[in-house]
Amino acid sequence: MAKKVRKPKPKTVKKGMGFSMSKQNKIIVGSLLVLLSIALFFSFVSFYFTWQDDQSMLTEFANRNAEAKNLLNKFGASVSHFFMYKGFGLASFVLPFLMCLTGLYMFLGIEKKGLLKKWIWGLVFILWLSIALGFFAYDNPLWGGLVGYEMNDFLQDYAGKIGVLLLLLFGLVFILVRLFKFSPEDIGIYFNKKRTALSSEFKKDKKEGPNDKFTSVETEEEIPVIIDTYTHKENIPHLEQESVKDDFEVTMPIEEEVEKDLSMEVEKIVEEKEEVDNMASKLVDDFGEFDPTLELGNYKFPTIELLDQHGVSGSITINQEELEDNKNKIVDTLKNYKIGIAQIKATIGPTVTLYEIVPEAGVRISKIKNLEDDIALSLAALGIRIIAPIPGKGTIGIEVPNKNATTVSMRSVIASSKFQKAEMELPIAFGKTISNETFVVDLAKMPHMLMAGATGQGKSVGLNAVLTSLLYKKHPAEVKFILVDPKKVELTLYNKIERHFLAKLPDSEEAIITDNTKVIHTLNSLCIEMDNRYELLKHAMVRNLKEYNTKFKARKLNPNDGHKFLPYIVLVIDEFADLIMTAGKEVETPIARLAQLARAIGIHLIIATQRPSVNVITGIIKANFPARIAFRVTSKIDSRTILDAQGADQLIGRGDMLYTQGNDVTRIQCAFVDTPEVAKITEYIGSQRAYPQAYELPEYVGEDSGTSIDYNISDRDAMFRDAAEVIVIAQQGSASLIQRKLKLGYNRAGRIVDQLEAAGIVGPFEGSKARQVLVPDLVALDQLLNNEGR
Repeated sequence: MAKKVRKPKPKTVKKGMGFSMSKQNKIIVGSLLVLLSIALFFSFVSFYFTWQDDQSMLTEFANRNAEAKNLLNKFGASVSHFFMYKGFGLASFVLPFLMCLTGLYMFLGIEKKGLLKKWIWGLVFILWLSIALGFFAYDNPLWGGLVGYEMNDFLQDYAGKIGVLLLLLFGLVFILVRLFKFSPEDIGIYFNKKRTALSSEFKKDKKEGPNDKFTSVETEEEIPVIIDTYTHKENIPHLEQESVKDDFEVTMPIEEEVEKDLSMEVEKIVEEKEEVDNMASKLVDDFGEFDPTLELGNYKFPTIELLDQHGVSGSITINQEELEDNKNKIVDTLKNYKIGIAQIKATIGPTVTLYEIVPEAGVRISKIKNLEDDIALSLAALGIRIIAPIPGKGTIGIEVPNKNATTVSMRSVIASSKFQKAEMELPIAFGKTISNETFVVDLAKMPHMLMAGATGQGKSVGLNAVLTSLLYKKHPAEVKFILVDPKKVELTLYNKIERHFLAKLPDSEEAIITDNTKVIHTLNSLCIEMDNRYELLKHAMVRNLKEYNTKFKARKLNPNDGHKFLPYIVLVIDEFADLIMTAGKEVETPIARLAQLARAIGIHLIIATQRPSVNVITGIIKANFPARIAFRVTSKIDSRTILDAQGADQLIGRGDMLYTQGNDVTRIQCAFVDTPEVAKITEYIGSQRAYPQAYELPEYVGEDSGTSIDYNISDRDAMFRDAAEVIVIAQQGSASLIQRKLKLGYNRAGRIVDQLEAAGIVGPFEGSKARQVLVPDLVALDQLLNNEGR
């Protein structure tokens, strides 16, 4: 017999996902997702109350003794920092919702049809909301996260604020149309329905017109009233009552020709012209805009000849043999590990050459990244750095130091068109990138900068490059420097420009601050200056320093009310670690306060340190200094402390640095400016006509320096009584209030406040807060002062 051949069973094709889960596993996974979404929600909520305290915990996740203040401890602090700060900000709250929805689908056994669509639209909404929050809350990156902040910064560079707003509106329309099936016809239908309803109501209530019928009159007494009303109309030629039916329905025809023949003439109304800021406009027409540089109208900016070329013309010498040799070694090393290369390109920089490679299909990026040490060994070079992948490109970068590095002179970057034509408030030319382009950034947009690196790797030269850039671009009336130099030798050359560019405390002998006690007083004085400036901005009804100065130049602010032109203030601290070791919280607290609030009123901070450890660069400092520069360091831990990323340990030194202001890291060769060049620049500026004295900061009295002297009544200021009345009426004991209301200088106002304290009218000094007013009203003030005279 022939064997029966079994027919193969048709294979069943599974629909949906490529794997199936049992009911029990779905319940377990679903409950896990729901609980995880709840945990994420509470950690996100807690982030906005504890993020500043938890910043320093992020690097101590493995330390069991360290505790975070987040509701979910270190897990919550780390996860919320990733999603809320580095991610999408408030838009991240959509993520727990999507996870919870997915978990409920699985836990309850609901068919997952449409769940993928919800995730896709949820992620689209997260991205759109992050960018929108970043646009409308640009000054606070916590709202839209770093993604929203950076996306806005990127888009505004190409499209401007109006372009980004239009893109956001387009995204909103896209979401409404595709997700909610919104259509303009819906609006038309809605208004047509409303119009029809109103028209029917109008016709129902209308009491005159052709062929109108009045029905539903229920009482006989109303009939004569209706008929009488129509019989007494003046403009109706005749009224014929055709019939009065049993249901009291009355029909009254009226001629229509009279209404049709009437014509109406509409008189045009001429609107009155608005007069805006008439007095300010007249002042500008008569005298022109206020010029803050007029006092030093003959000031001459430093010339380019004061800077040296350092024996280099600025061009880079291409060594073709070296390029070919490095290319062959890279290709051979990768071939040894069975990694093929489809394409390779070289970009030559002043000190480093970037080799961009495109690997063959199927090669994992991590495999190339792990060969960093092998490539460095084959090339026999120091500081090999692999970027896998290069942001914005589909390539992998291998940075190889040049055998013969080219010095980037400060002269070459100052003379570049990119710096000369930079339309920035505080432009800084750091040096040149790996593609030999001049790198210029705006300190006003950073808004604060942290600079760190090992000893002798170029920090002091970097600070000199920053100061030199501003000296070449800004007038003495536009910017002032506060220089803190604990080492006492790095910034002394800038003493020559004290009366041009420097700011200091009243009655201070030296403008360069070297004593730690004076540093504390200066920082607290700067906090007072910040509060005073915010008070001026509030009265001027503007949001930032640029708008305030623009309004003041247009003569829209009265100097008699205390208004004045406000220059930018740049605080430079050369060695931050020394201050932290000696003063600790007394220094960190005012710096953190300035870093959080001072951006809008034109105070910007630059701090440098040679010890990038977590007890120096704390979480509070890192959170408020988004712009960071890392010179060469000795370990990966130090690199992560500065940049939150590796790479600074692979630099080659001598000004080689990494710059970041968010996610992207840029490698730059810092411009070299030597001490003799700085001396020539400061000598050139210092020899010119200057202001009578350095820019004075507000006077600061320490907590232990409050007055306990009982002033003699006869020695009181002539404006004592007026000042006392101002303080009592306002119930705010501050020298700045007396200064504005009575138009006094700050020192005199401070002495009057001391006399008011001795008289028992105001309380003791409370730091940057206003003193407490101890007298409730003017009657009590009169009684107090009269009792003193007895």
